[in-house]
Amino acid sequence: MRETKISAGSYDLNKWLFGGYEKDIITTIYGPAGSGKTNFCTLASASQAKKGHKVIFIDTEGGFSIDRLKQLIGKEDYNDTIKNIFLLKPTNFQEQKQAFSQLLEKIKGKENISLIIVDGITMLYRLELAEAIKEKDESKIKLINSELAKQLRVLAEIARKRNIPILATNQVYFEFLSDQELKEGKKRAMNMVGGDLLKYWSKCLIALEHERGKRKAILKKHRSLKETELNFIITNQGIKKRGWL
Repeated sequence: MRETKISAGSYDLNKWLFGGYEKDIITTIYGPAGSGKTNFCTLASASQAKKGHKVIFIDTEGGFSIDRLKQLIGKEDYNDTIKNIFLLKPTNFQEQKQAFSQLLEKIKGKENISLIIVDGITMLYRLELAEAIKEKDESKIKLINSELAKQLRVLAEIARKRNIPILATNQVYFEFLSDQELKEGKKRAMNMVGGDLLKYWSKCLIALEHERGKRKAILKKHRSLKETELNFIITNQGIKKRGWL
């Protein structure tokens, strides 16, 4: 029987997700800056690359770290392992569009791709959209939104038809609260950039929180698992469950 999941690169993450990330869907990990999104991506890519599997890593935020990868892989295996990671680093939304063209070429080629990562799926989209809104260019706004929808559709089709897991990260914004609401202790809701588009195309949603030095992952959406939480820490070796609250 064909395997349906790949390792998340961590014993505790695999246990939490009952085996790891599902192969035929988009899994989106979202949270504020510094919450650990890129660490989740780097960990999964290191795990696959160490096994000799090919990984495509699209880095829109400049968060990909060679030093972090060396920590996770180990210096002895690094030179052989890094060859299995194909890194793309678009710096604007047009280059992100071009990166998706390269992605499709790689998929159609002979290389056996086991994981596709888009670290910052809406980073460049958000910048492009802000400029169009500033210019009050409605046609441009529609084109930008249409292009993001197209990219998500492409990723979903690759996952479903090729059985290749897609791991994406996303930025968030927080709802505005009045001073009175803050005084009353109301917590600001965390929302994903791209909203309904990301929610629709992502069959698994994992929210990350980082507050007062404590990190938490929340499984918000999954096809077969209920909503659960994992308190975790980031170590040199990867991600581990935190034993205290």
